[in-house]
Amino acid sequence: MKAEDMWEVSTGKGVKVAVIDSGVNPDTPSLQGQVLADEVAPSVAYGATVDYGGHGTTMAELIAGTGAGGGLRGLAPGAKIVPYRIKLDELTDQAERKKTATSVQAIRAAADSDAKIINMSFGSPGDEAEERAAIEYAQSKGKLMFAGVGNGGEKSGLIDYPAAYPYVVGIAASDESGSVAKFSDHGNYVDLASPGLNIPSWCDETFRSYCTGKGTSQATAIASASAALIWSAHPGWTANQVLASLIDTAGRDWARDDPSTYLGYGLIRPRKVLEDGAYTPVPAGTDPLAVENSVGVTDKEGNRTSSPDPASPQPGKRPAGQAAAADSNSGTSDSTPWAVLGAAAALAVAGGGAFACLRSRRGA
Repeated sequence: MKAEDMWEVSTGKGVKVAVIDSGVNPDTPSLQGQVLADEVAPSVAYGATVDYGGHGTTMAELIAGTGAGGGLRGLAPGAKIVPYRIKLDELTDQAERKKTATSVQAIRAAADSDAKIINMSFGSPGDEAEERAAIEYAQSKGKLMFAGVGNGGEKSGLIDYPAAYPYVVGIAASDESGSVAKFSDHGNYVDLASPGLNIPSWCDETFRSYCTGKGTSQATAIASASAALIWSAHPGWTANQVLASLIDTAGRDWARDDPSTYLGYGLIRPRKVLEDGAYTPVPAGTDPLAVENSVGVTDKEGNRTSSPDPASPQPGKRPAGQAAAADSNSGTSDSTPWAVLGAAAALAVAGGGAFACLRSRRGA
């Protein structure tokens, strides 16, 4: 990605990103001064700065970490984070769950905030009517929403929401060669891909060390940061125009009008937008995902899949980057330089060369 070159043009300054997750710890070295907790609506503010798993803080650092104190430097270190804590499976304390906001409440609150981008590194099977309505509300407010497509590619292959909702950009995970990660879910709701392997992530809620993380959660955070860089450089653009620029410049070796069910329109390359002074965005009201948003989720034959009854019991939410803590992180490190180098390596990939992945048509 050549992050250092991009930072000469844009660092994400002036852009706020809502991180809806397990909470965000504002006291890690790289997030001090980066978290705008006072901008969270009181109705959903409980625990916003108390991260019960380390997941939300990792996402925030990958987006806007400054690298201070040897911590992670995010892809958009000039951006700011608006934190929201929701009930993920990892929150097992029932008293805490009662006080913590739902994804629906957080999405609506973020929609009413000054945040331009909403990062949702969580997911669960099942199309829920209230959550879908919250997404539509956020879209009406001009927000650009990213969500991980899920990590069940080798197992269940279940469709993850909110990534599969219309107006949400579904992000898959890739490695440094441009190959889709084996765990990354696939389907016609995959829109773009981003680095999602071998990325330093906080091991747990103690914030003592980083582990080697992987998942569509991390990929989603990097996608959100990429959008922040572009929006900062072009503050007059709409969410549609920022997204369209990412799609236009994505790295791929297939036709633009034949997106992959594994990598969507390709690997994000915000540098290609930032370095092109002559880039012309689409008209402000043009939806770059109009086809996907009108068709919905389809099966391999192109038939639209039916949604479960919204009134039926649904599985709990989980971070899209980890089905369980042991699955997302492997190996701890007390070495701060290792963490910094790991982040730099992660953000340098996806230049757009080889795409060693299986592809299939979306059935749109």
